[in-house]
Amino acid sequence: MRILLADAFPDASRAELAQRGHDCRYEPTVTTEDLPQMVPGCEALVVRSTRVPAAVLAAADSLRLIVRAGSGTNTIDCAEAARRGVYVCNVPGRNAAAVAELALGLLLAIDRRIPDNVTDLRQGRWNKKLYSQARGIQGRAIGILGLGSIGLAFAHRAAAFGADIYAVAKANRDPATLDAAQAAGITFLDSAATLAATCDVLSVHVPGGESTRGLVSQDLLAQMQPGAILLNTSRGDVVDEAALIEAMDSKGVRAGLDVFQEEPAAGTGAIDSTLARHPNVYGTHHIGASTAQAQQAVADGVVEIVEQFGAGTLLHCVNRPLESATAPVDSVT
Repeated sequence: MRILLADAFPDASRAELAQRGHDCRYEPTVTTEDLPQMVPGCEALVVRSTRVPAAVLAAADSLRLIVRAGSGTNTIDCAEAARRGVYVCNVPGRNAAAVAELALGLLLAIDRRIPDNVTDLRQGRWNKKLYSQARGIQGRAIGILGLGSIGLAFAHRAAAFGADIYAVAKANRDPATLDAAQAAGITFLDSAATLAATCDVLSVHVPGGESTRGLVSQDLLAQMQPGAILLNTSRGDVVDEAALIEAMDSKGVRAGLDVFQEEPAAGTGAIDSTLARHPNVYGTHHIGASTAQAQQAVADGVVEIVEQFGAGTLLHCVNRPLESATAPVDSVT
């Protein structure tokens, strides 16, 4: 297949695709605005952060497959792709460990005020008295919103620190998730509001999209305890940013955030975010999945999807109903 790789992709995985007979065009710095000129003639498009709106799909004359090199597909117009007969597949779970590690790192950084320690030391200030004031993670009540692969990975890591882990009970959880939750010692509560009121740390691991936009709302933040910690390594629009700022100002809520509503689409640029500048926020640059281990694991998943597609099978298709994780391509209408 003729494949356009429109984001960074490991050299070894590009070589593997070429060895398997695919014609790969590598454009790691391409922008969404550039894609309509590049996508004609391509049968497959692989993206990570680059958005794929309807205008790109309208310009694609040969496209059959879009692979999101990650789990979330909210940057792709999946409905328009389906209308045009283009399958959208993702690579779920492969970067779970990396995102969970960052979420835990943000929690530790907030609790021990690690960035402030570093800043003061670099400026010649010694303040052991101030920085000795920390609660620690052991015995903390940590609530998790979203028990997918990332939420479960975070739960296991937080439990290893001796935290008590909670999540929201759902009637339709699959047996594998329930088994993993039991292994992590997760206690289920009846609602997100109860979770926020019970826990002094709330970590968000839900997919982006209409169903989760504004999930961390003013009402939910009102249930959080004074001085509680919010972690968000999912999508920026999951959090009502104005309501979070109000909660930080009114009752000292602290936040560890890897994502923001107004973050630049490119790898570098300027960001004008009132939330990111707030003194109660420890922020990172949407780097949750950006470890070498995670990127290679995701790339391996991309290669697998491309190969299976060529063999007539879809893996992890998100823009049509599926009875299982795989289905024959020629059975799709």
